[in-house]
Formats: sequence, C-alpha cells, structure tokens
Amino acid sequence: MNAVLDFIATVGRAVLGACRATGHLTLFALEGLSHLFRPPFYLRAFLRAMLEIGFLSLPVVALTAVFTGMVLALQSSTGLARFSAESGVANLVVLSVTRELGPVMAGLMVAGRVGAAMAAEIGTMRVTDQIDALTTLSTNPMKYLVAPRLLAGLIALPLLVLVADILGVLGGFIISTLKLGYNTGIYLNNTINFLQTEDVVSGLVKAAMFGFLVSLMGCYHGYNSKGGAQGVGAATTSAVVAASVLILAFDYVLTELFFAR
Repeated sequence: MNAVLDFIATVGRAVLGACRATGHLTLFALEGLSHLFRPPFYLRAFLRAMLEIGFLSLPVVALTAVFTGMVLALQSSTGLARFSAESGVANLVVLSVTRELGPVMAGLMVAGRVGAAMAAEIGTMRVTDQIDALTTLSTNPMKYLVAPRLLAGLIALPLLVLVADILGVLGGFIISTLKLGYNTGIYLNNTINFLQTEDVVSGLVKAAMFGFLVSLMGCYHGYNSKGGAQGVGAATTSAVVAASVLILAFDYVLTELFFAR
C-alpha cells in the first residue's frame, strides 16, 4: 500500500512540476512579446539577433537542405520503383521538402546552433550579474535581451526555410537528373505542377513557430540559469533539448491543423 501511495505521490509531484514550469514559460513568453508593442525598441539588438539567427545560420541550413533533398530523391526512387511509379519522385521530393523536411530540419539546425548560443550568452550574463546591472541602469532586461530575439526568431527562420526549400528541391533535381536519369523538362514540370501555395505557406507558418520556440527556449533557460559555469552548461543543454522536442511536437500539431480532413 505504501509503495502505491509513494508512486502516486511521485507522479503527482511530476505533474505539478510540469504544470508549474509550463506556467512560468507561458508568462515569460507573454511578457517578452508584450515588450514588442511598448517603446523603446532596441533596433541594434534586433538586427544583431537577425544576423545571428538568419545569416550566420545560412551555411549549415543550406548544406542540410541540399543533402536532405539528395537523399530523399535516392530513397524515394528506390521505393517507388517497386510499384513502377518512378514518375512520382519529383512530386514526393517537393511535397516532403516544403511541408516537412525544410521547416523541421532548419528548425533543428538553428536550435542546435542558435538556441545553445542564446542560452549560454544570457546565462553567462545572469551568473555574472550583468542582467542585474542592466536593471540598475534602468534598462529592462526582457525588453533588451528577450523581445528582440523573439521577434528575430519569428522573422529569420521563415526566410531560412525559403532558402532551404529551394535548395532541397534543387538537391533532389540534381540527383534525379544526373544520377537517376530522369528527363530534366519532365521533372521540372512535375515539380511545378504538383506544388501548391498551401504547401509552401504551411511550411513557412511552421518555420515562424519553430523560430519563436528556439528563441524562447534559449532566452528562458539562459535567463533563469543559476549556479555558475555548471548552471550555464545545464541551461544550454536544456534549451537545445527542449527546443528540439517542442519543434517535433508542434510539427505534428500544425500538420494536424493544416492537413487533417
């Protein structure tokens, strides 16, 4: 009987802890977003975050997209050949890249690169009392550190995903035409005719959500870090893991909203 009660108590503590963490995170996100609509707006901090999230993440996102498109073309050609449906390779590549692989792979790459950097930077400022110094200088840390990064994540990742979509489809095109022997004109026509606006828009909406989640996790875990260098390391790890898990979870939710019939 005691074992059962101990188990129930453990589960209850875990549920209450999860609810508490979710509440803290929600309030943190709402406070950060609210500062976007109240002056002053720190343009330099926003542009720096855009450079960090967008431009400096472009090489890793581009390489990931190209090789993802290439592998997808190879695998889909092998699978569809079993049903004598090789003509569907172009359709499968463009649909998979624009709807799923472009946003998800870009989000995960940015989470690993930018989410960790944000958590480490803000976490270091927290444990070295630089955030308290900002407050002393009458600068709101949420407005200066968090709000510009949230906005930059919302804007930068969809731009990265646009590039990833183009390069992913290009990677599939290169492999299909040069290695698998598909006709260039037919492949391009199949790609253009099959692609719909809804496919691209759904991917960009996902990208905006993923960018917000990556920025939010990096800022939240860094802002609430404690315990010196060890605490900063733990915050960095937590930011990347949480962002990656949330990206996959929200990918399902958004796919359900867009395409469930």
